[in-house]
Parts: sequence; C-alpha cells; structure tokens
Amino acid sequence: MTPALELRNVSKTYPPPTTVTALCDVDFTVQRGETVAITGASGAGKSTLLSILGTLERPSGGTVRIAGTDTSTMSDTQLSGVRAWHIGFVFQQFFLLDHLSVLENVATGLVYRGVATSIRREHATQALERVGLAGRMRHRPAQLSGGEQQRVAIARALVGRPAVLLADEPTGNLDTANGHEIVNLLATLRETDEGTTVVLITHNNDVAAAMERKIQLQDGRIVHDSGATG
Repeated sequence: MTPALELRNVSKTYPPPTTVTALCDVDFTVQRGETVAITGASGAGKSTLLSILGTLERPSGGTVRIAGTDTSTMSDTQLSGVRAWHIGFVFQQFFLLDHLSVLENVATGLVYRGVATSIRREHATQALERVGLAGRMRHRPAQLSGGEQQRVAIARALVGRPAVLLADEPTGNLDTANGHEIVNLLATLRETDEGTTVVLITHNNDVAAAMERKIQLQDGRIVHDSGATG
C-alpha cells in the first residue's frame, strides 16, 4: 500500500538577513492509518515541518511525497489541488464561520473540489456522524462548547476523506476534559472503516502518549522516532 507521507532528506533554511536552518535531513515514512505525534521544544522545527507536510511551505531540499505523489516540482496551483484532495487541517483555533450552521461549516471543506451542494451536505452529514455530532448539525458555532467546536473542525477536515489529517496543537484552546475527548477521537479515527492517518504537533505529553508513534525533533533534526525501522 502506498504510504500516506514520505519525507526524504528534507531540509528548510530561511534566507538572510536572519539565516535559520529550521529542518535538516528529516527522513521518515508514515503509513496509512498511523497516528503520529511530533514533539519537541519551542524552536525545534515542529511548525515548519507541519507546514511542509501540508504543502503550505516548500522545503529547501529533499523530497515530500503525499499519497505517493511527489510534490517537489509542483506549481502553486497543483499544490492547492493536493491540499484540497489529500490533506485535512485542524488548528488550535477552530476557524468556524459564525453565520453558518454546523453542517454548512463542515460542507465548506469541499468547496474547492467543485462538488455539488447536495453531495457536500451528504458528506458533511457523514463526517459529523463520525465525530459524534449528529444531533448538532443545525446549531451555530456559538451554541456549542469548545470541545464540540473542535469536533466540527475535525469533521470539516475529514469531510473530503483526505489521505492525512494534520493537527496543530488541537487541544491548545480546550480545558482538560474536552482536550481528553478530542485526543481520544483523533486516536481512534483509524479504527473506522475509512481509517484516517493522523499527524499532530503537540507540547503536551499526554496528547503525544495517545498516539501510537512519537517523533521528537531537536534543532531541526529527528532525535527519536518510536516507529523507525532499520
């Protein structure tokens, strides 16, 4: 089976006047259905790595493959297509539109695919059922708890059945109880029929522990990978 993600000798250096090497020789493969936590101190390169995995930034060197597709030489338009079809994003902030219902918010995740409205709503319904919000579809974001709003954001990321879901500190704005629920949800997404590859960035050891694999960065390099082979 084609891996969800493959990085080979990936580096990222930001140019002068403040030359910074954010990543150096990062090399790993994530198989479909894996749940991975990327950890490390502030400045270790976590956010840069997530941006490169999500094709929001280009590496200075090396190769990034997403669902088997080499993104190294793609145009910006082609990369937008990769994000629309293969990647789901979840952030610390929920970024929900207050004037739209929960169902409509989730359906926006398919807008850039040119999918008919009826199909968008059907898939959004399925995604909300998957995250346990079947009874909240007609609510507005302001009527939901923080944990429920993050579930909506996860459903929006999942609605297009992406090859990989990338999460940046997904529990950062939640209390302990809601954070625990979100972590459990992310950790068990692979157990559904569709199976979901999850890669998240976190400073929280409890969040990292819920993922089956841990990759630790230090000064832009991988210093530990619990799933490494060979």
